[in-house]
Amino acid sequence: MRHFPLFLDLHGRDVLVVGGGGAAARKALVLAGCGARVSVVAERPDEELIEAAVGGRLRLHPRPFADADVEGRTLVVSATEEAGLDASVSAAARARDVPINVVDRPALCTFLWPAIVDRDPLTVAVCSGGAAPVLARSVRARIEAMLPANLGRLARFADSFRAAIKATRISGPARRRFWEGFFEGPVAAQVLAGDERGARERMLATINRRDQAAPEEGIVHLVGAGPGDPELLTLKALRLLQHADVIVHDRLIGPRILDYARRDADRINVGKMPGSHAVPQDQINTLLLRHARAGRHVVRLKGGDPFVFGRGGEERDFLLRHGIHVEVVPGITAATGCAAAAGIPLTLRGEAQTLNIVTAHAENGESELDWPALARVGRTLCVYMGAAAAQRIAERLIEHGRDPETPAAVIVNGTLPEQQILTGPLRELAAILGDAGAGPALIVVGEVVRRAAAWAGSAEPPRLMVAAVN
Repeated sequence: MRHFPLFLDLHGRDVLVVGGGGAAARKALVLAGCGARVSVVAERPDEELIEAAVGGRLRLHPRPFADADVEGRTLVVSATEEAGLDASVSAAARARDVPINVVDRPALCTFLWPAIVDRDPLTVAVCSGGAAPVLARSVRARIEAMLPANLGRLARFADSFRAAIKATRISGPARRRFWEGFFEGPVAAQVLAGDERGARERMLATINRRDQAAPEEGIVHLVGAGPGDPELLTLKALRLLQHADVIVHDRLIGPRILDYARRDADRINVGKMPGSHAVPQDQINTLLLRHARAGRHVVRLKGGDPFVFGRGGEERDFLLRHGIHVEVVPGITAATGCAAAAGIPLTLRGEAQTLNIVTAHAENGESELDWPALARVGRTLCVYMGAAAAQRIAERLIEHGRDPETPAAVIVNGTLPEQQILTGPLRELAAILGDAGAGPALIVVGEVVRRAAAWAGSAEPPRLMVAAVN
């Protein structure tokens, strides 16, 4: 490691930025945001610098640079984009032992400007030693995506309880164990979810609990895993997977998504196979309750969105009745994810002003739907779990007035590399399903299906298209 990472307190300190363009403005505003007294020297300052000076965020000196400008500065940044001037600024700073950074010229620097992730008071800095600044920014973007927006709030929350923890946990190891559990536990999860008031009440109860060895109550997150492609996971879902103690998942959650989970997390498959139930719903509810009461961080991972035909509402109600804290994390549901992967706009002016999403199965067998409404022209119909009922769906729609030639699509394994898109007229829906391979299938009916990638601008679409979506 050639460059030692160091964080400077610049509040109230004098710093200098030389340059009048966008790069100089960005550096100056970051430094001002740290509380530094920023002076900018530039012969031709741009509008952003002028506005910042008018607003009192920095002091602007519209003149050429002079060596004396570096006197008394905590640090200097040169962003002139002129090689000779940058070299002069660097030489003046070095002669006075003032730390100098020259943008895009590492050989002229005595300190390097990192790519910064700001979750004040938590700060993450990434540096490539000047070898690959774009790579450093790329790493910064990945870290940024992983860290919740409320992380700074969590740090301040924890700081407000430091004295209380020190008073109630006398030994250093006891305090360390407490904070390790805290940042991975349900109170921290509540803060990150925005429920700071509830988290504070829970924290006080934990601190005041006499039996400090007793396990804290856990939390359950009902998380939508999306339609299958792990890149369609939300950032929050990804973060929770990497912190979960237990992951209770459905059958359709593939290994590509579970690969993002914490390696030592317990993984429990409670998936339902067509025509059978691997684990009854009441047992799933009890399983979630048991792990939460044991103080564990539980992720109930569901395909698509937990509140769209995922029985997430039932699980949430059960857990709340038993006093368990529950947070719902929405996911991309199959209708939007699979349709997008197939190139089908679910609504389109002049063709579809209404979108209906239904399931072909009800709690006690066949679903009785409002077929007259679903058969109306000018709407798109998406049917979940409809493979076994394809013939009945087509017959009901046609019986209630839908044109037998209405375009229909079946999307199998949507968003995955093995995705299949099968298209044809509504009257042939059952035959289309018969040509499909194994995997979860979404049925889409409506004029918008003509926009699918499978049609490829032709008047008549091919029956089958296999689409790679990597």
